Parts: sequence; C-alpha cells; structure tokens
Amino acid sequence: MKKMIFAAGFALVSMTVSAQTSADYLVKTKNAKKAAASLVVQDGQEGEKQEEEKAHDFISENFKFYSLCDWQEGMKFMVIPDKYDMIVKTFADANTGKEVSSMTLRHKIMIYQGHNESSDGHSRINFLCQDDNKPYYYEIPSGSFDDYCYGKLGVPTLAYLGDVDIARDKLVGRQMFTKATLYRIDTDYDSDGFQEVKVKENQLVTVKAVGVGTRSFPVKIIVEDKDGNEFYQNVAISRTNSGMRDDEFIMDNTKFAFEGSFELQDAMLETSKGYKDYIGKVVHTKYTTEMKTNDDGRERAVSMPKMTSFTIDDIKPTGVRSYVTLTLTEPESRRVYYKEVTFVNVDDVTGDIDGKKEDYFGYLFAVGEGISSKTSQAVRTAIRQGRVLIGMTEQEVVLSIGDPDRTASSSNGRTDWIYTSSGKMQTVQFNSSGKVVGGSRVQRAASSGAKKGTTQRRTTSSSSSKGWQSRPGTPL
Repeated sequence: MKKMIFAAGFALVSMTVSAQTSADYLVKTKNAKKAAASLVVQDGQEGEKQEEEKAHDFISENFKFYSLCDWQEGMKFMVIPDKYDMIVKTFADANTGKEVSSMTLRHKIMIYQGHNESSDGHSRINFLCQDDNKPYYYEIPSGSFDDYCYGKLGVPTLAYLGDVDIARDKLVGRQMFTKATLYRIDTDYDSDGFQEVKVKENQLVTVKAVGVGTRSFPVKIIVEDKDGNEFYQNVAISRTNSGMRDDEFIMDNTKFAFEGSFELQDAMLETSKGYKDYIGKVVHTKYTTEMKTNDDGRERAVSMPKMTSFTIDDIKPTGVRSYVTLTLTEPESRRVYYKEVTFVNVDDVTGDIDGKKEDYFGYLFAVGEGISSKTSQAVRTAIRQGRVLIGMTEQEVVLSIGDPDRTASSSNGRTDWIYTSSGKMQTVQFNSSGKVVGGSRVQRAASSGAKKGTTQRRTTSSSSSKGWQSRPGTPL
C-alpha cells in the first residue's frame, strides 16, 4: 500500500513539472554536422588572466546559488556524465535498488524530491526522472546528509537547469561583448564534440540560443557575431551543484565564469548616460591627433591638425574599459572621422587616467569652434605647425606650443612665458594687453611664410605634464 501511494505521489509530480523536454536543452551552433563523430577536443590551455571582481548586478539579481542544504523539491537537473561517470555509476533505481549506468540516464531530466535515510542507515538524495517517470536516488558515500551538504561536492553528473531556464529567458536576443579570446563551435550534432576557435576580444555579439552545457559549467550560450559566425561558451553562473570552488575560476577556467566570457551591452551603455549631452556639439582639436576615416569602404588613419572643428554625431562604447568611439563630421568637407577617447578625468594624485592622457576628451577637444573663426589663416597655419607669431594671444600660444614651464612678470606690465627643452631655455613675451611682442621662441611676421629658394624649419612642441595636470580640459 505504501509503495502504491509513493508511486502515485511521484506520478503526480511528473504531471505538474514543466513541459520542457531534454531535447529543448540540447542546443548546437550551426557549424555542427548531422553525422555523428567521435572527436572530443580537450579544454585549451590558453586563458585570460583577470582581476577578481564582484559579480555584476545581472548575476546577483537573477541567479541564486543553492547549496545542497538549500535545495528545494522540484528543482530540475540534467544528467551530463563525463568519462569518469561512465565507469562509476551515480544513481540507483529506487524500485529495485540496483545501480543504473550513467550512459542510460544521459541527458535525462532529474527532479529533486528531497532526501531520507535508508533502512540500513545510508543517506539518500531522491529524484524523479521526468523522461521515464521512474524514481532514482544518489546514495551519499559516508556520513549524514547534513554533514555532506555543506561542501561543494553536490551530486555528480547533474547540471542545474534552473540557471539555464533563467538565462534563456533573460539573454536570448540580447547583445553582449566578448570578454575572452577562446570560444567553441560544435563539430557534430549528435555528440559533445567541439573545437576551440579564437575570437577577437570586445566584439559585439547577439545571443542566439541558450541550452545545457556541462555539470561544472551548466549554461551553454551560443552567440553570433556581425559576420554571422556562431560560437559558444559553457559558463557557470550561480554555480549551483557545479562542483567547482570559487577559487578554481582562475587561469584557464576564467572564461567559464559568465563575467569572464561576456559582458552585457546594457552594462556598457550604463556608462554612457551622460554622453547624450555631447551629441550635436561643435568642438575643435587643441592638439594634433590621429583619427580614422573611410575611403571607398577602406579604413585609414589620418593626422588631424590643431584647430580643426567637428560636430559630434554619435558616441558609442567600445567595450574597452571606459573608452568610447566618437563619430565626428568636419563641417567644411563633410567628411566623417572616428576617434576613440575616454571621458574619465585625470587623477589629482597620480596624474593618470583610464588610458593615455592623449586619449582624454578634455585634453584633445575644446567646446565650440574655438578661435578658428576669429583668427587669420596665417595664425591658424602657425598654430597647426607649432610656431609663435607677433600679435598672437595667450590662448593662441597655448594652442600652438602648450603651457609654459614657468612665467615671470616685470613692472612695465610685460610677462615672459619660459619654456625649457633639452636644457635650452626659450621665451615668449607678452605686453599688458596679452599680445605677443617678442621673445626667442617668436618668429617675425616676415618669416611666417617660407621665402622662395629657402627651406623653412618647422618648430613643434607639446604641452608639458605640468600643463596637463593643471589644465585637464574644458568640460561641456
């Protein structure tokens, strides 16, 4: 009678579980061949070393870790045996007490049904198989359930499907950035064969499918790049029953943590909330800088001079730290240029930013057309060439050769800007109105252009680090 009630209870549970079958969890990249193959490529040795960091909010908010002690009846798992599990049988048939081959149960869904002690004092973890509607149990090797459940051991062969279900609901169709360099493609449709492929880091990809991976890394995420190439990674998200300790997700295993392989585009865009205020703004370069442009579909690098005006058309995250790509239009030619910059400001203590100072937006650009609309062509040319002419203003001199190393003032209202380079001192002298009147760094108006038959020497200079720290740029 008891056995009949027990069987009826299991049957009732099987009728109330999700209609998803084992096949729903088995997804493949489009590279997989229908013909079966025996190739199984071992994990690659190359990996990306990454600093420890807290899991992104997406993980902590959606994927809860369940220790075996906290498992709840109805939790679903899939039997994913590895080579060792083919030899050592994991489950026993609850009706007969006989051990069952892991290959027989491969890819079958097990539903957790609590735990109990057998008549001979052994602790058992009970399951109902959704596929054949039969009860099975895993017998704990030694000790009580309470003693066993506090470790990371869990139940061998079982990949937690709760993470797969949530990941499928939350990720399919969304865009992410790749954070590793090694991913996988399926080599055939009917087995677990795969090969590793190298992928460029920080590529924007779209999640095409989510299925079951392995026990250690239960969530298989298949993505597609802009060229239509599909590849995947098996990752641990909540790490429920993965059998992996947290300190094992290092070196080669870094990429098998979700945050080691992927970053949601939404997370990258979160850093760009303030960028919309820059769209449509007119800016100009304060220093010569390299940008990219397209000619007949081919990308090439060009050197853009100081004082060049642009309209900011778009700002998009690159996926590399805080860097973004500016889309800029030069008003006169209407040519479009691209420049990667960071908006992270200079550190007041170290003088460092998230990248090189030359990549900092406030260092490279000033708002508006600047002085380009107020100066003569001769002065604009001199600024771009790093020369100083009589009559220039202080702002024009800074744009041309940068901030001085030091200044000196006299009683008659004259101010000297002093520049030191390679042990040689040069000066630029200003009158009380702030206009250049002389100095060893100054060229006379007559020498601003090259004389026929002579070669004009071009003088260049860059802002000192002192000037960089004291003038971090003009914010919008």
